[in-house]
Amino acid sequence: MKRLLLTVSILALSTPGSIPALDNGLARTPPMGWNSWNKFGCNVSEALIKEAADAVVSSGMKDAGYQYVVIDDCWQVKRDDSGNIIADSDRFPGGIKAVADYVHSKGLKFGIYSDAGTGTCQNRPGSRGYEFQDARQYAAWGVDYLKYDWCNHGTQNSEASYSIMRDALAKSGRPIVFSLCEWGSTKPWLWAKDVGNLWRSTGDISDLWDAGGKKDDGLGVVQILDLLDGTESYAGPGHWNDPDMLEVGNGGMTTTEYRAHFSMWAILAAPLMAGNDLHSMSSDIHDILTNKEVIAVDQDPMGKQGHRAKRSSDGAEVWSKQMSDGGRAVALLNRGASETKITVDWTDLGYPEHLNATVRDLWQHKNLDSAKGSFSASVPSHGVVMVLIHPK
Repeated sequence: MKRLLLTVSILALSTPGSIPALDNGLARTPPMGWNSWNKFGCNVSEALIKEAADAVVSSGMKDAGYQYVVIDDCWQVKRDDSGNIIADSDRFPGGIKAVADYVHSKGLKFGIYSDAGTGTCQNRPGSRGYEFQDARQYAAWGVDYLKYDWCNHGTQNSEASYSIMRDALAKSGRPIVFSLCEWGSTKPWLWAKDVGNLWRSTGDISDLWDAGGKKDDGLGVVQILDLLDGTESYAGPGHWNDPDMLEVGNGGMTTTEYRAHFSMWAILAAPLMAGNDLHSMSSDIHDILTNKEVIAVDQDPMGKQGHRAKRSSDGAEVWSKQMSDGGRAVALLNRGASETKITVDWTDLGYPEHLNATVRDLWQHKNLDSAKGSFSASVPSHGVVMVLIHPK
């Protein structure tokens, strides 16, 4: 009887579909790194990527947890007669492997970009029909991370298209984080857990707080927050909702807004992919991007995505993220036009109202007075107060 049960168990485990298709052991916490697109667009080069790698180290970002240096679109120009993807030799005279080797020499990991369609969003060659060939090439170059876009896809099915590249990466012989970038257009949170390590859950971010109804301006921070709330049950270790890369430091928002932007991405357990010019960032921007207490919220090993626990008509919101030690990370977010007092009640967090708790402010880096039943703070317009609350 025991032998029969063992046989049945083995058959069950080997049945197609019984084990998640993506089991690459990567991105157990949200990936952290730097991507070229938000600041530099198509103006990428070997020198730029090497300088970015240097700056990730010298700025202290590596010590804060940033790992990946990713070239976005426009590094590739054509395919050769054998179908191999060719990098722009003027911009990358040493080739992509040389760039990857340099990034690795800094103790960092290297990422690259392609597209599931026939062309990228900037009409460079896409990977459609070349998935396995490209994956082998990426592995040979030493790629650790692939951002895979969704332009020029025609009538392709998104799940099928991304699954082909998932399989190609799995056979490449190298562990490569797979970042799906289909802008949330086919609700990837419903199907992508078995396909990618992270998936874009919204359209493109713009460097602004609130895009209002201007569709051409992309999405502001608050529009993305509204779209992500309610998707928290689909995220976890190895599979993350991606609200797009950080705009912190790119000039379109105030320091207060950038601090809130970064805080909310941490509450969302979002990938933290900086996209600014690392050589010219101010001390305020540096301090935002390297706040290890806020980063620790994002990187908590439990991998819970936060959610909106309460909101009011004046733009005051309470967001909460469960932490692995039983505490709660809480963001008091003020979307309104003037400073306001915001209160989080323990019952908003799933705690009993009689509970005594410690409170630590993650931006002031100090412990506040213990609280019972609730915590209140005055929050500036478009700002955040971010705290850790622990039962005593």
